[in-house]
Amino acid sequence: MHEGSCHCGAVRMKLPSTPEVATACNCSLCRRIGGPWVYFEFGTVEIQGHPEATAEYIQGDKTLRTIHCRTCGCVTHWEPLQPTPGCKHGVNLGNFDPKLIAAVRVRRLDGADTWKFMDD
Repeated sequence: MHEGSCHCGAVRMKLPSTPEVATACNCSLCRRIGGPWVYFEFGTVEIQGHPEATAEYIQGDKTLRTIHCRTCGCVTHWEPLQPTPGCKHGVNLGNFDPKLIAAVRVRRLDGADTWKFMDD
């Protein structure tokens, strides 16, 4: 089980498994946030400090909320506004041990234009 947190530690996360692949997206939001993102079934990542220590940002087509720590500002994850069975949420891998980040394959996604992976 991998554990990570925002910079100040108010929001803590535990991944349910070791991610094999992460996504680096270049959409207008993700390129500003950084990342990379890993995805798990909604509700399977243990998150402490949410919602009491977090704030959210909802933009665009209003299908998801991006969550960040109210104290240090680190973006920790995003989650669907209307979760459905089996839906995913994204976790910002930048909040975890650099050794984990280095061990995960990162795919580049053109989220700004084509929504296709650029490394195929």
